[in-house]
Amino acid sequence: MKIVIYTDGASQGNPGPGGYGAVLKFGPHRKELSAGYRLTTNNRMELLAVIKALEALKKEQLEVDIFTDSQYVQRAITEGWVFNWERKNFKGKKNADLWRQFLPLYRKQKVNFHWVKGHAGIPENERCDELATTAAQGPNLLIDEAYEAERQNPPLF
Repeated sequence: MKIVIYTDGASQGNPGPGGYGAVLKFGPHRKELSAGYRLTTNNRMELLAVIKALEALKKEQLEVDIFTDSQYVQRAITEGWVFNWERKNFKGKKNADLWRQFLPLYRKQKVNFHWVKGHAGIPENERCDELATTAAQGPNLLIDEAYEAERQNPPLF
């Protein structure tokens, strides 16, 4: 049986407060994940949603279908961009910290990525958007430490 994961990220401004949401489904089981950050970007939250969903899996080599409305995330995998970035040590690439976190999790599973159109009435995608938006607007937002540190000390090259 496959695990089905829906993910979404949201930001209130780009950059601005942001959040991620994920819905994991396995047979009759369902789990929802979300968190909000005080300063981040939409792409970071889209990718973090996938990372947190994969981290929630307790076993390895599971068949996983991930549905995302982020072409950035989906195409980075299905078109192989991230593997080229990895070969070049992510030189000059945004969100390198998250891609480095993502790749070992991705390699532990048998993952297929699927793009879905956002705000198109797909119930689980709409739920992820609601989770992400609510998290971004919540109290006690977390700190996206890598993003904030990079903003304070941008690379010179």
